[in-house]
Amino acid sequence: MTAPTDVRQLLVSLQLADSAFPSGFYTMSHGLEGFSQARWVTRPDVEGLLADLLRHSVGPGDATALARAHDAATAGDWPSVQEIDRRLFASKLNTEMRKASVRSGHQVCDLALEVLGGEGLAEYVRLVKARSTPGCQAVASAVAFAAAGVSVERAVTSDLFAFSASFVGAALRLRLTDHRHAQVVLNAVSSVIEDTAASAVVREIDDMGGCVPVADIMSARHERAEARLFAS
Repeated sequence: MTAPTDVRQLLVSLQLADSAFPSGFYTMSHGLEGFSQARWVTRPDVEGLLADLLRHSVGPGDATALARAHDAATAGDWPSVQEIDRRLFASKLNTEMRKASVRSGHQVCDLALEVLGGEGLAEYVRLVKARSTPGCQAVASAVAFAAAGVSVERAVTSDLFAFSASFVGAALRLRLTDHRHAQVVLNAVSSVIEDTAASAVVREIDDMGGCVPVADIMSARHERAEARLFAS
């Protein structure tokens, strides 16, 4: 198969990271609603909270899993893809975070197979449907990016941006920001995304896993909230 051009890689990355791509990210606040319900976050706090989650949660966790799963999928090493998937699932301490990741991952699987196709995606979807692997969002995205020939660096960076765009989108719906400030926040965390991606790309799978105890507590409280706008 001919390697995709840089422009083609860019186009696929833009499509998969676009908020219009129905990955299920729009149903998640990534813990933000829990913080909002506890009145622990206001408009000035949105940028800092997002940066902390990128550095200490998503980067060491999902982004690292994505990088290593991308390597394994590119090599056709499906036992390793499944092992990474299971590790990522186990690393999510709260039920809602596990459910949200798997729900989104299955959506990515189904749609990416239809849009991108390829033997790699077909094999991963088969494993997910056979319940041989959980199908976490980051790993499903890794397989999709690998199937399209997108480099691991671009794949990780794109997924981190998709997370960030989803986070500020949730802030909008929670009335913690407005459209103009949301764009300021996205630009402000661009250097954090760059640094986080660079670390994730070289991190070994044995070092995978974030440490965000307060965010985990907020998620646990959110699971039991009487009213919830978001799934996480």
